[in-house]
Amino acid sequence: MAARNLVNFDRVSKSYGERPLLDDVSLGVGEGERIAVVGRNGAGKSTLLHLMAGSATPDSGRVTVNSGVHVGAVSQSEAFDPDLTAGEYVVPGRDVHEWASDPRIRDIFDGLLGGFDEALLSRRLGTMSGGERRRVQLARALIADLDLLLLDEPTNHLDVEVVAWLAGHLASRPRLAVVVVTHDRWFLDALCDRTWEVVDGGVEEYDGGYSAFVLSKAERARQSAASEARRQNLLRKELAWLRRGAPARTSKPKFRIDAANELIRGEPAPRDDVQLLAFANARLGKTVYEFHDATVAVGDRRLVDHLTWNVGPGQRAGILGSNGTGKTSLIRTMLGEIRPAAGSVTTGVTVKPAYLSQHLEELDPDWRVLEAVEQVAARVDLGKDRELTASQLCERLGFGADGQWTPVGDLSGGERRRLQLTRLLMSGPNVLVLDEPTNDFDVETLTALEDLLDGFAGTLIVISHDRYFLERVCDDFYALLGDTRLTHLTGGVDEYLARVTSRPAAASSSPPPVESTPGARRKQARSEERAVAKEMARIERAMAKLEDTRRDLHEQMADAATDHGRLADLHRELLETERRRTALEEEWLTLAT
Repeated sequence: MAARNLVNFDRVSKSYGERPLLDDVSLGVGEGERIAVVGRNGAGKSTLLHLMAGSATPDSGRVTVNSGVHVGAVSQSEAFDPDLTAGEYVVPGRDVHEWASDPRIRDIFDGLLGGFDEALLSRRLGTMSGGERRRVQLARALIADLDLLLLDEPTNHLDVEVVAWLAGHLASRPRLAVVVVTHDRWFLDALCDRTWEVVDGGVEEYDGGYSAFVLSKAERARQSAASEARRQNLLRKELAWLRRGAPARTSKPKFRIDAANELIRGEPAPRDDVQLLAFANARLGKTVYEFHDATVAVGDRRLVDHLTWNVGPGQRAGILGSNGTGKTSLIRTMLGEIRPAAGSVTTGVTVKPAYLSQHLEELDPDWRVLEAVEQVAARVDLGKDRELTASQLCERLGFGADGQWTPVGDLSGGERRRLQLTRLLMSGPNVLVLDEPTNDFDVETLTALEDLLDGFAGTLIVISHDRYFLERVCDDFYALLGDTRLTHLTGGVDEYLARVTSRPAAASSSPPPVESTPGARRKQARSEERAVAKEMARIERAMAKLEDTRRDLHEQMADAATDHGRLADLHRELLETERRRTALEEEWLTLAT
């Protein structure tokens, strides 16, 4: 029996201002379909979802949701009542005792929220971090009885293990149709069996997930003899990496193996590790960073203890771990921004690091994009006689000829992130540290970034929840598992997921603790909760004061725009304020976890 049709687009067009995003688009979603939506930032992917959800109306054409179809959405910018508790939001209109015993709901709580926690359910949405709100949003959508679920960047702020759980949970619900916009290519491959590319106002359809999309797009380009040689080369390079990867990665996509092998015949490996290592040794010397029996701590809490670790020239390391385990604190200790609580960290004399943090750099809003990049350098040396001008690098990372003259103040959050990365690469570092670099990037920009990093002849350290990106650019993997140790993962991300999954079983097999009465345990738990709540309140007050200081500094900088000496002093104060605020945020997150 044919699958029931849920939503239809009939010659739909939608514009914002004079810019057409969708033009005469006709398509449909059937019961149980899993559809990936890809395309550049600003192409109209989110608009497509808004039209399906009914939160936007077409300028022409018709969007039809069939009778009895229930549609739910998880968006990037959902409006919510900050005074609602998590319990009231997740299951509205029902008391906890009515649904708490439902095994399906408890499974969702276990996967997304780490278990059924009454303390979490009583927390108000306005006090939650972005990652906590995203998990609560997903829990609400998965608990609801839906026919079609629309997901806009659902994996933002989620740990690797939670992303894996989410893909598995959605795959286990065959009647639920899912349309997802995300830059997480591993998630697309794990879940989706169709791909829509939003490009030039239209929607092009492909069978299969991301891997199949890469093959089909490369083959279409070859058959039509397209003139975009560089873009085709990138697609072939991406396809070559996919085909050479783990067998599990290519088992789900339904593309023809012979056609794939023909397309990548003679395609070299993404990077020549021997040449890159030799070049890195020449630029960096033998010592990059060395931890000697070092301890990394936030306040009184030890995150990493007795760490001895040598980060060598040319090493490409990915660091995994749940939020709050200390990943950012570890690399900030490595870079000298935080002093180790014990032991020491040695930095090589030739090391020139660049650090892409999760916080956006403050730039003059009147600068043009190209001007902001050329303030750092006009050209960058990529090694092996390769160099790019500021304009060429901007174009590689998604700023076209027109976009390079856009004022910085008019850029979106994702575009500012791209500009921050471009400026870092123009500084010519030999050590590149990236903390969640894929946030707000579209798939094409990520592919271009990966291509640039393939030729980076230095040391690369990456913290990311994007499994695909980690596996694509890194060769070594390490994990912080909450046991104060940095664990080397010879089996990569798969080993990390296996270790995380096995932790509860290992805990249950350990010797039982000394028995105490239930009353004593409750009293101790309440005492600990009060202590944690008190400390979190103290940190929140301190963060509020720093936010006031930050606003005041910005006002002073605006007043001192013509006094360069005063401006430099204020800028240093602002950087110190941001560092203190980041440290407090990490400490708060650790306590919340």
